[in-house]
Amino acid sequence: MYEVELKVAADHGRVRDRLAELGADSLGGVVQIDTYYDAPHRDFAETDEAFRLREERTDDGTTTRMTYKGPLVEADSKTREEFETGVDDGDTAVDIVESLGFSPAATVRKDRQRYALDGFVVTLDDVESVGQFLEVETDVETEGEVAAARDEAIDLLERLGCDPSERTNRSYLGMALAVDTQE
Repeated sequence: MYEVELKVAADHGRVRDRLAELGADSLGGVVQIDTYYDAPHRDFAETDEAFRLREERTDDGTTTRMTYKGPLVEADSKTREEFETGVDDGDTAVDIVESLGFSPAATVRKDRQRYALDGFVVTLDDVESVGQFLEVETDVETEGEVAAARDEAIDLLERLGCDPSERTNRSYLGMALAVDTQE
């Protein structure tokens, strides 16, 4: 599976108004705490990969997911192959990962409001120490479907009142690490 994602800095109030006008369905809010890990056998910064444990907090409780993100397959839309699964016990998952030699590299905290619109998940992100962003994303099965999904995502950004040429391919992890080095 491939995740096709576009991200821009955005004024959340203006985008919320536009989402309402377009008839988007609210999917609710979540707090995500992502802990990214360095691998003992290769440098993920060099290979453009990521491995994380994500704790999600909602009104219904807390869940943990483990995710591996492969190198970019298309830079224009920040598309990469992704594998993700739930874990029953977040603390035990941390113990396993760290016992295998992975070490925590950074933690990124996000408050997210999610919406469904035209086959996309539209997310308003308030990222601690980084800022406010809008993401539009969808999943496709094959690499051959990526370009069409990217073009639809660009169209959706425009309909939401955002300029697709201002999108960024930097991850929140990369942005947070850049802020940390400036402090």
